[in-house]
Order: sequence, then C-alpha cells, then structure tokens
Amino acid sequence: MYYFNSWNSEFKQPFGAIKTGEVMKVNFSSDKENVTIKFIIRRDFGLRHEFDMHPIEKGLYSSSVQFDVGHGLYFYYFEISEQSDWGLVKHYYGRSESGGEGVLYISEQDVRPFQVTVYDKDDKAPEWYRDAVFYQIFPDRFNNGNSDGKINAPKPNSFIYGSHQDQPMYVKEENGDIARWDFFGGNLKGITQKIPYLKELGVTAIYLNPIFSATSNHRYDTNDYLAIDTMLGSEVDFKELIDKLHENKMHLVLDGVFSHVGKDSRYFNLAGTFGSKEGATKTPKSPYFDWFKFTDYPNDYKSWWGIKDLPEIDKDNESFRNFIYGEKDSVLEKWNNFGIDGWRLDVADELPDSFIRGIRKNLNQYENMVLIGEVWEDASNKISYGQRRDYILGDSLHGCMNYPFRDLIIRYLNGTIPANEIAHQLLGLSENYPKDIFYNNLNNLGTHDTERILTMIQPKNNDNAVSLMFSLPGVPCIYYGDEAGLTGGKDPNNRKFFPWDNIDPTYYKQYQKWSNYRTENEVLRSGDFSTFYCGDLLGIIRYTENDYFVTLINPSDQEIRIDFNAISFLQNLGVQEELKAKLDGLQIEKNETLFFKK
Repeated sequence: MYYFNSWNSEFKQPFGAIKTGEVMKVNFSSDKENVTIKFIIRRDFGLRHEFDMHPIEKGLYSSSVQFDVGHGLYFYYFEISEQSDWGLVKHYYGRSESGGEGVLYISEQDVRPFQVTVYDKDDKAPEWYRDAVFYQIFPDRFNNGNSDGKINAPKPNSFIYGSHQDQPMYVKEENGDIARWDFFGGNLKGITQKIPYLKELGVTAIYLNPIFSATSNHRYDTNDYLAIDTMLGSEVDFKELIDKLHENKMHLVLDGVFSHVGKDSRYFNLAGTFGSKEGATKTPKSPYFDWFKFTDYPNDYKSWWGIKDLPEIDKDNESFRNFIYGEKDSVLEKWNNFGIDGWRLDVADELPDSFIRGIRKNLNQYENMVLIGEVWEDASNKISYGQRRDYILGDSLHGCMNYPFRDLIIRYLNGTIPANEIAHQLLGLSENYPKDIFYNNLNNLGTHDTERILTMIQPKNNDNAVSLMFSLPGVPCIYYGDEAGLTGGKDPNNRKFFPWDNIDPTYYKQYQKWSNYRTENEVLRSGDFSTFYCGDLLGIIRYTENDYFVTLINPSDQEIRIDFNAISFLQNLGVQEELKAKLDGLQIEKNETLFFKK
C-alpha cells in the first residue's frame, strides 16, 4: 500500500501554496520493502526534476525541496521502483480526482500531478477590505435621489421605463444590435440617499458598476474615462457620495474597464459624436490612433469578442498605459485623488500581467487601496490567450471575484453535487491559492453578469446560500436587490430596478443576520478554514488557536442526525475532539443552516 495526502500535515508541510524560497517537505508511506521512491517536480509541465526520498522510519520516506527558482505553478508526483519476478517495475503516484489523497498510476504520462503554487510574497489586503461586507450596485437600477424624481440628462434616442416595476428589456434592430438603450434613471444622489439603509443591512463597502460617460445603461462602453456620466450626476455628487460613505466608515471601489471602449467614445468616435477631428476613426494623426488595431480603416477593426460597439484597445501601447495609470494626468490619478478606496478590473484575463502590475504600482502610492480582478475560474492556474497568468503571485491583484465558490454553492444546494464533492473542491481551491489571496477574494452569489441567486436555487435554500457566502474565506458581496427578494435570469432580467416599496423581510433578515455574524465574529473574517461532511450535510469550520465557528448546511428535504463517527474530516484538525460533544447526536432540520461557536 502506498499513501500520500497533500491536505495532511503528516505528509506535506506547509499546506497549500508556498512562498518563493520556502522549503516544502513531503513524506510518502509504503508498506513494501526494497522500493526506491523519487519525488518528481515539473515547473508548469516543463522539465522534469527528480529528488531521492530517504527512509526516516519503517515504511515512511521523506524529501525536502527549496523552491528558489522563481514564482509560478509547479506540479509534483512520486515515482516508485520495485523489483519483481519480471525485473524492475515502476509505478507512479499522483493526485486523485477529488484531491488530497493520491492514487496509483501505471504510466507516467497518465499521472494527474499535485499542484503547488509558488508566490513571491504575502499580499494581505487593507484591513478595511478584509473586514468588509460589500454591496454591488448597478447604478441605473438602484435609486433616483432627485427630490422630484426626474431623470438626469436623458440620452438621445434612449428608452425610459414608465415605472420602476417594469421588467427590463432590450429594444433591438432586426440584426440583433441595440436600437435604443433603456434606462430607469438611478443616480449617485440616490446611492448617497440610501447609505442609512445599507448601514442597517450591515454593509461597509460598495462596489459600483461603471460610472463614467458611456452610451449604454451598463456603461462598459466607456466614452470618456475622465467624466462622470451625466445621467448619474456630477463630480460634486460623486465627491459627496465618497465623503458621506467615509463619514459612515464605509468604502467605495470603482469598476475599471480598460480592455475596450465604446465605438462612439472620444478615443474612437465612429459616429463623429465628438466632432470631425477627434478620435482614431476620424484621423490617423489622432493621439489615440495607435490604441486600436484596424483591419480596414476606419470601419473594420478588432473589437472585444467581436462586438463592434466595443473597439478593443492595445493594452501594450505605452501611450494608453500612461493615460490609464501614469503618475501625472492619468485616469487613476484623477479618481484616486477623489478619495476612492480601490478598483475592480473588468475582464482581468484580457489585461496583460504587466498592465495589471502597472495599475497595482500606481495604487501602492495611496494608503489602503485594494485591487480586485474579474476572473471566472480558479485564478491560480488560469491560462488566457496562451499565457499562464501570474496575477495572484504578488504585486498584482489582491484577489479575484470568486465565481468558483458561487458555482459550487449553487450546484450543491440544487443537489447536482454531493456534500463530499463540494467539501473536497472547496479545500482544493484553498490549497491552490496563496492564503492571503484566498482570503482577499470577493465572494458573490450573483452579479450583473449572472442569474440572480433566487432564480438559481429554491427559496427554501436561500439562507443556506447566504450562510455559505459569509462562512467561507473571502469577502462577501451582496448583489443589490438580492436581500429584497429580486429574481431574474440572464441580462437584462438580472438588472431590475430595486423594489423599494416591496422589500421581502425574510430575505432581508437573512442577509442582515449574517452581516452581523461576520462583524461580531473575527474568526469568520480571519480564521483558518477547513471542511467536513456527513452524508448530505456540509460543515464549514473557521478556527483560530482559541476560537472556532462551525456552520452546518443541510440542503436536503430530510432531517439529519449527526453520528460523529460518520463524519469525514478532510484535515487533521486540533479542534476535532473538542467538537465531538457538540456535533455528536446534533439534529439539523431539512433545508436548514445551523451554526455554533466556542
């Protein structure tokens, strides 16, 4: 029998990702004598390096390797050589499908290796961020703060809804292009007006979808990076919002859309909105001309995902980089100096690593600024455009939007994956990320790009979903209106106006309850993390040396009575014996979340 478990400290130290220059120690168990075991490491599936493993006691072999050749992704497994009647036979031991414990492979080329992420330095985000409860606002759909209810500066050829209860829709041409953008008229004053509501909910930080001048309601088609969209208000309104938030010990993160601009922006200006001499399509002498890649000037050009409304920018262009994050007269300089608290980068996968590092260097000039990236997958091993990304390995992103958590939560609560699988996958993600990044990730149950959580799961499981978002490591982010009971499928139905006259108290209280738990229990914000399961039951443990908080989720329609001896703990935790008295015989009702703390 051969055995290794990357989640067990008796077999691997330290757990998970390691810092450049740090030593990783692995032990490997074998009940066979006269075997030779080698520890095999490949850097990102590159050259093969082997290290002898030496017996340290009967049946246990050990090796220690210093990872001092640079940050990146490394993969490892074990080669076992033993004599048989057929001569020397080699087997290989690698990762199982569920992670943690390994399995035996006959052929080396079939081995699924273990991953170890090597990062440059610890990268803890500002304390305010790590302690925060975020709230994402789609500005047009939140609140109109004008006393007369009128809409600021309606856009030409746009569609204004008759009431806030109307269902969002797109007015399209026969070819599918947007004919008229639709607006409800939410604005910055409306957000300022609702700060007391957000405080009562337990929110301490806001992430705003784009607020800069644009043509659409979502404003990801930037027309002018240096101007607030007039439908949202003015720079005076923006400064008032920031000041009021800070007065209430709340923070603000803006959405940075630097992969593309709008076709009618001052930088591209296809329709001539900014005059006949401004923009790349009006003259090759434009200072913005080199920002874009034309295939047949001026009407055929590279665009974001082929969407002609969104001309793609060459992010390697030095002029564009200086414009976005240069030290003087840059986009970041202007808005940072208003006193904002950080940026979320749209489509971070489409921004070069060097571009993201340039933004981070700019933000490092300011105190307590955070940088979050939109990444939909496991960011530790992400490949985009043929490049392995290194944006979570130091001096780059503080963290990412945690879509993998959202996916796992929905699948578990809908019964498409069992408790043991979500437990393994959650711990696998924690193993892959540098710890600081894992705790810096922005957790969500829904965003403007996804279906709303109450459309994806049964309402009876909503409290389970909220409890998972708040119990797991990372920073929870409530999508506006989820706490009010909004439903909705894909865009535009997930972007309804906030139902201020019809807030469902059941859902509101669920979010408020968990916001308070997070605020009152430091262990939920910074405690170590592990998982366990017992049948359909999933357990989340957050713990420190002197404290713990255990969340139990039963998404099934059957009550569960816990038999402690039937619990599968995925790590050897020091608190297990202490938990026995509280867990053994405990009954969790159907579709219920139960928690207890020390």
